[in-house]
Amino acid sequence: MNQLPDDEDLVDLPPSKTKIKKQMLELQNIGEQLADLNKDQLKELELPENLRDAINEVKKMTKFGAINRQMQYIGRLMRDVDTTPIIAKLEVWNGTSKQHITWLHQVENWRDRLLAEPDALTELLAAYPQSDAQRLRALIRNAIKEKELLKPPKCFRELFQVLREIIPESL
Repeated sequence: MNQLPDDEDLVDLPPSKTKIKKQMLELQNIGEQLADLNKDQLKELELPENLRDAINEVKKMTKFGAINRQMQYIGRLMRDVDTTPIIAKLEVWNGTSKQHITWLHQVENWRDRLLAEPDALTELLAAYPQSDAQRLRALIRNAIKEKELLKPPKCFRELFQVLREIIPESL
């Protein structure tokens, strides 16, 4: 008579071939993202030398088959590397990390408040005393004028960029 395995028996089973293949493809995809980085970004990541060399090598290749084999090799090398900090850094650079998105929303909220509420500038200057009050006032005034005259939002965007410089990203 066949018995169904207990939950304890299932825990001891090795991962399926499909799951292993999926993990390997994920590592290869991370390797492809690493290959798209510039030299300065690669230096920021603490990668083993053999992986860094393999990434630099794939950048020199032009043949599709050679690139494909090299990417598989990079995926194999990635098995021995902790990918968590690499993924986190790639997300920040791609602007997809939750912390980065939250910070961008905070900057947008400040911009909207500055344009809508007269007292918001005082609050911003109290929270971030290093801010250039005169420049902010001019940008706010010009952004409001642009909106009223239906002009392109040049100062509106510039205000956002200035706020990105003022408000630190670390939350």
